[in-house]
Amino acid sequence: MRITAAQRNENENRIRAAMDRLLRGEIPPGGTCDIKTLAREAAVDRTAFYGTRPYSHLRVEFERRLHAIQEAGEIPDPREAQIARLKAENTKLRERLAQSEQTIAELTDFRGQALARLAAQHEEIIQLRDAAAGASRVSRLPAPRTTVIGTCS
Repeated sequence: MRITAAQRNENENRIRAAMDRLLRGEIPPGGTCDIKTLAREAAVDRTAFYGTRPYSHLRVEFERRLHAIQEAGEIPDPREAQIARLKAENTKLRERLAQSEQTIAELTDFRGQALARLAAQHEEIIQLRDAAAGASRVSRLPAPRTTVIGTCS
Protein backbone atom coordinates (compact mmCIF):
# COMPACT_ATOMS: atom_id res chain seq x y z
CA MET A 1 0.00 0.00 0.00
CA ARG A 2 1.43 3.31 -1.09
CA ILE A 3 1.28 6.36 1.14
CA THR A 4 0.80 9.93 0.04
CA ALA A 5 3.41 12.64 0.42
CA ALA A 6 1.35 14.20 3.21
CA GLN A 7 1.20 10.88 5.10
CA ARG A 8 4.92 10.38 4.65
CA ASN A 9 5.61 13.91 5.92
CA GLU A 10 3.32 13.29 8.91
CA ASN A 11 5.12 9.99 9.64
CA GLU A 12 8.52 11.72 9.47
CA ASN A 13 7.31 14.41 11.88
CA ARG A 14 6.09 11.72 14.31
CA ILE A 15 9.40 9.88 13.97
CA ARG A 16 11.40 13.06 14.61
CA ALA A 17 9.25 13.91 17.67
CA ALA A 18 9.70 10.38 19.03
CA MET A 19 13.43 10.60 18.27
CA ASP A 20 13.71 13.84 20.27
CA ARG A 21 11.82 12.33 23.22
CA LEU A 22 14.01 9.22 23.29
CA LEU A 23 17.22 11.22 23.04
CA ARG A 24 16.06 13.48 25.90
CA GLY A 25 15.76 10.36 28.06
CA GLU A 26 11.98 10.01 27.97
CA ILE A 27 12.04 6.25 27.55
CA PRO A 28 8.64 4.51 27.69
CA PRO A 29 8.18 1.56 30.06
CA GLY A 30 9.54 -1.61 28.50
CA GLY A 31 11.54 0.28 25.90
CA THR A 32 15.11 1.34 25.34
CA CYS A 33 16.79 4.02 23.28
CA ASP A 34 16.83 2.05 20.02
CA ILE A 35 15.17 1.75 16.62
CA LYS A 36 12.57 -0.75 17.83
CA THR A 37 11.28 1.65 20.49
CA LEU A 38 11.51 4.57 18.05
CA ALA A 39 9.31 2.71 15.56
CA ARG A 40 6.82 1.75 18.26
CA GLU A 41 6.63 5.31 19.63
CA ALA A 42 6.16 6.79 16.14
CA ALA A 43 3.60 4.09 15.20
CA VAL A 44 5.66 3.15 12.13
CA ASP A 45 6.68 -0.32 10.94
CA ARG A 46 10.26 -1.02 12.10
CA THR A 47 11.25 -2.46 8.72
CA ALA A 48 10.73 0.99 7.16
CA PHE A 49 14.02 2.06 8.80
CA TYR A 50 16.28 -0.45 7.01
CA GLY A 51 17.72 -0.89 3.55
CA THR A 52 16.25 1.31 0.85
CA ARG A 53 13.00 1.81 2.74
CA PRO A 54 11.54 5.31 3.11
CA TYR A 55 12.81 6.13 6.62
CA SER A 56 16.33 4.66 6.53
CA HIS A 57 17.79 8.19 6.52
CA LEU A 58 16.00 8.83 9.84
CA ARG A 59 17.53 5.67 11.33
CA VAL A 60 20.99 6.92 10.31
CA GLU A 61 20.22 10.33 11.82
CA PHE A 62 18.95 8.73 15.05
CA GLU A 63 22.04 6.52 15.38
CA ARG A 64 24.34 9.46 14.64
CA ARG A 65 22.68 11.66 17.26
CA LEU A 66 22.64 8.83 19.80
CA HIS A 67 26.35 8.18 19.19
CA ALA A 68 27.15 11.90 19.57
CA ILE A 69 25.28 12.03 22.89
CA GLN A 70 27.12 8.93 24.13
CA GLU A 71 30.47 10.38 23.04
CA ALA A 72 29.65 13.48 25.10
CA GLY A 73 29.41 11.23 28.16
CA GLU A 74 25.65 11.24 28.48
CA ILE A 75 23.44 8.19 28.33
CA PRO A 76 19.82 8.96 27.46
CA ASP A 77 18.51 5.57 28.64
CA PRO A 78 18.42 5.56 32.47
CA ARG A 79 18.77 1.78 32.57
CA GLU A 80 21.86 1.91 30.39
CA ALA A 81 23.27 4.65 32.62
CA GLN A 82 22.60 2.49 35.69
CA ILE A 83 24.26 -0.51 34.05
CA ALA A 84 27.32 1.58 33.15
CA ARG A 85 27.48 2.99 36.71
CA LEU A 86 27.15 -0.47 38.26
CA LYS A 87 29.83 -1.91 35.98
CA ALA A 88 32.23 0.88 36.97
CA GLU A 89 31.40 0.36 40.64
CA ASN A 90 31.89 -3.40 40.26
CA THR A 91 35.32 -2.87 38.69
CA LYS A 92 36.29 -0.47 41.46
CA LEU A 93 35.16 -2.92 44.16
CA ARG A 94 37.07 -5.78 42.54
CA GLU A 95 40.22 -3.65 42.57
CA ARG A 96 39.69 -2.81 46.24
CA LEU A 97 39.14 -6.50 47.03
CA ALA A 98 42.36 -7.48 45.24
CA GLN A 99 44.25 -4.75 47.12
CA SER A 100 42.76 -5.93 50.44
CA GLU A 101 43.71 -9.53 49.71
CA GLN A 102 47.27 -8.46 48.90
CA THR A 103 47.49 -6.44 52.14
CA ILE A 104 46.16 -9.38 54.15
CA ALA A 105 48.75 -11.69 52.58
CA GLU A 106 51.54 -9.23 53.37
CA LEU A 107 50.38 -8.80 56.97
CA THR A 108 50.04 -12.56 57.46
CA ASP A 109 53.60 -13.02 56.19
CA PHE A 110 54.84 -10.24 58.51
CA ARG A 111 53.05 -11.84 61.47
CA GLY A 112 54.73 -15.19 60.75
CA GLN A 113 58.14 -13.52 60.55
CA ALA A 114 57.52 -11.62 63.80
CA LEU A 115 56.49 -14.80 65.63
CA ALA A 116 59.58 -16.61 64.33
CA ARG A 117 61.80 -13.76 65.54
CA LEU A 118 60.14 -13.73 68.96
CA ALA A 119 60.60 -17.48 69.29
CA ALA A 120 64.29 -17.19 68.35
CA GLN A 121 64.81 -14.35 70.84
CA HIS A 122 63.07 -16.36 73.55
CA GLU A 123 65.35 -19.34 72.90
CA GLU A 124 68.40 -17.07 73.05
CA ILE A 125 67.24 -15.59 76.37
CA ILE A 126 66.78 -19.08 77.83
CA GLN A 127 70.27 -20.09 76.67
CA LEU A 128 71.79 -16.92 78.14
CA ARG A 129 70.03 -17.49 81.46
CA ASP A 130 71.26 -21.10 81.59
CA ALA A 131 74.80 -19.92 80.78
CA ALA A 132 74.62 -17.20 83.43
CA ALA A 133 73.35 -19.62 86.08
CA GLY A 134 76.26 -21.99 85.39
CA ALA A 135 78.98 -19.33 85.51
CA SER A 136 80.39 -18.57 88.98
CA ARG A 137 81.71 -15.13 88.09
CA VAL A 138 78.25 -13.70 87.65
CA SER A 139 76.73 -12.47 90.85
CA ARG A 140 73.08 -11.85 91.43
CA LEU A 141 71.89 -8.42 92.44
CA PRO A 142 69.85 -8.17 95.61
CA ALA A 143 66.09 -8.04 95.22
CA PRO A 144 64.65 -4.54 95.39
CA ARG A 145 63.35 -3.37 98.74
CA THR A 146 59.62 -3.21 99.07
CA THR A 147 59.39 -1.36 102.35
CA VAL A 148 58.43 2.29 102.29
CA ILE A 149 60.40 4.73 104.36
CA GLY A 150 58.44 7.71 105.53
CA THR A 151 54.98 8.86 104.60
CA CYS A 152 53.76 8.90 101.09
CA SER A 153 51.44 11.84 101.55
